[in-house]
Amino acid sequence: MLRRYRGVCLGLVGLLLSFQVSAAVLRIATLSPDGSTWMQTLRSAAADIKQRTAGRVDFRFYTGGTMGNDRTVLSKIRLGELQGGALTASSLDAYVHDLDLYSLPMLFDNFAAVDRARKVMDPWLSRQLEDAGWVNFGFAEGGFAYMMSRQAPITSLDQLRLHKVWIPEGDRFSATALSAFHVTPVPLSLGDVLPGLQTGIIDVVACSPIGALALQWQTQVHQMTDLPMSYFTGVIVIAKRDFDRLSPADQVVVRSVMTQAFHTLDMHNRQDNLGAYQALVNQGMHVVHPDAAQQSQWKEASQQAVAVLQAQGLVTAAGLSRIRSALAAHP
Repeated sequence: MLRRYRGVCLGLVGLLLSFQVSAAVLRIATLSPDGSTWMQTLRSAAADIKQRTAGRVDFRFYTGGTMGNDRTVLSKIRLGELQGGALTASSLDAYVHDLDLYSLPMLFDNFAAVDRARKVMDPWLSRQLEDAGWVNFGFAEGGFAYMMSRQAPITSLDQLRLHKVWIPEGDRFSATALSAFHVTPVPLSLGDVLPGLQTGIIDVVACSPIGALALQWQTQVHQMTDLPMSYFTGVIVIAKRDFDRLSPADQVVVRSVMTQAFHTLDMHNRQDNLGAYQALVNQGMHVVHPDAAQQSQWKEASQQAVAVLQAQGLVTAAGLSRIRSALAAHP
């Protein structure tokens, strides 16, 4: 009887330990491929966390879009199949509208303006994400998105209106912004963009230089307009309900290590994008420069687009005021 009792107790202890281990596995999905700088940094951070928590917290990454696009990943997090994702910040706009502020058309002229705005906005947006139920560790620069076209150079809005412009499927923000430019976009999933360029379903994309290289879009687009159309960031979020299952001490470790990892990624990504821009030029990308009158036309249309986006509730008046104040501050 004693032996059986001890056996039952040991079995229960084993089950409890098994539950604790499984509860501490944080399953994170990302579009980034294995071997990328992004994944190397995240895997290094995860290994550090595992060591510092004596194995109580482990990360399992699903890379290369195997779990689907950002919206699919968010759905799987809500269902409990995943605990978090490495996503574009704007994909969380259903929870925090002002995450789209960075993506406002032609908001930034250069990286100095970006840095002024992010110094103020990053902490504010992070708090809003936390309040909406998403633990995050800051933002990592995705870079400026430039218009890239297959053949014809684009320097004016009139020229753009003659083209088939891609936007991500389900991206209401981009669709609304382009409608203010009087451009009718073609929505496609990320995986359909390269075939779409090859077949002529689309002939213009807006993306970062490093994105064009990573996705091999530079094999189909040969003209780049030297205007930063928008700016985007990446973020890792973990559902607060899952993060709260960790002990307070382990939460501190995860926050500390992942925040430092995102700071490192933020710095590396800028240099990588600058290098990718030059790589595109070296590979034969023709860069076109709108003249002063054309730039003024782009700016005017962008301001109209911002007004429409605010009127439709896709960004808030408070958020716009905050980011404009940050941009107006002295460097």
